[in-house]
Amino acid sequence: MMPSFPSGVPFPAGANEDSPVFVISVAAQLSGLHAQTLRSYDRLGLVSPGRTSGGGRRYSMRDIAVLREVQRLSQEEGVNLAGIKRIISLENQVTALQSRIQELTEELASAYAAAEQAAAAIHASYRHELVPVRKQTALVVWKPQPRRGF
Repeated sequence: MMPSFPSGVPFPAGANEDSPVFVISVAAQLSGLHAQTLRSYDRLGLVSPGRTSGGGRRYSMRDIAVLREVQRLSQEEGVNLAGIKRIISLENQVTALQSRIQELTEELASAYAAAEQAAAAIHASYRHELVPVRKQTALVVWKPQPRRGF
């Protein structure tokens, strides 16, 4: 399924939910906040929109989702902006750690697979040198004779 904007229109080629595509007026409308509130949240570091070469803000779908969450935490949960900033920071840290865990899990699985392959190759090389021997019930004891002439 191709990712799309809230209106259902697909993202342009090469764009995704992190692509900064919305001007501040559109972002304000999509988030349900006033443009001045978005500027204030940017100054406080609650959201960090992309910038054009001229310095204009460009918001992504992820930024819009963050703005909606800021509004929800503030209005419905009564969390102050400093608390919201800390929550966002911790959520970003958790996301980064989960991503790192996934990377390490894949790396470990790859290392296990490589070790199993190496062990199998070693075991396969030994099979050519081993000769099966029939089980015998007789016991032979050999004691060498001492050498004479010394």
